[in-house]
Amino acid sequence: MTSLITGSDGLERCAWVGADAEYQRYHDEEWGVPLHGDRALFEKMALEGFQAGLSWITILRKRPRFREVFVGFEPETVADFDDDDVERLMADAGIIRNRAKILATIGNARLVVGMAEGELDELMWSFAPVPGIRPRSFDDVPAVTDESTAMSKSLRKRGFRFVGPTTMYALMQSSGMVDDHVEGCWRVG
Repeated sequence: MTSLITGSDGLERCAWVGADAEYQRYHDEEWGVPLHGDRALFEKMALEGFQAGLSWITILRKRPRFREVFVGFEPETVADFDDDDVERLMADAGIIRNRAKILATIGNARLVVGMAEGELDELMWSFAPVPGIRPRSFDDVPAVTDESTAMSKSLRKRGFRFVGPTTMYALMQSSGMVDDHVEGCWRVG
């Protein structure tokens, strides 16, 4: 697989973008950009959890509805969801209707609410590795690292769910804890 693709705008991008406009926007504006804040990282954790076993583009296309039904992913609000909310979410075709993932998101929100303000951000970013050598190709990009495994273990120990090492590495990439834009991508530099 080639590591770069040239967009209609003439810019070289990581090839996973393909020709999809939403993927291109996500790549250009979000992926690898440092993201901070408990609410923002809770949302990222929830969406990465919902993505497990699916393609990320599926989540991106459903993200506006996820944000609507999970009330902006405000941890305090989601933590108050009850059985009626679970059933409401299970009936909503605009999101991924997976009971275990919905329950995990609610449970994870309750855990975030029990943390001090800024604690989730500080905890997650404590696992960000020192920037290393830029990947030359996708073959150089891991699916799991020691840091994502340690983050996963730490979160699981606190009771968080759907936070496996692969899911946490994807979160690290998407939230800028690591920058896996390949060499030659216009976002490098």
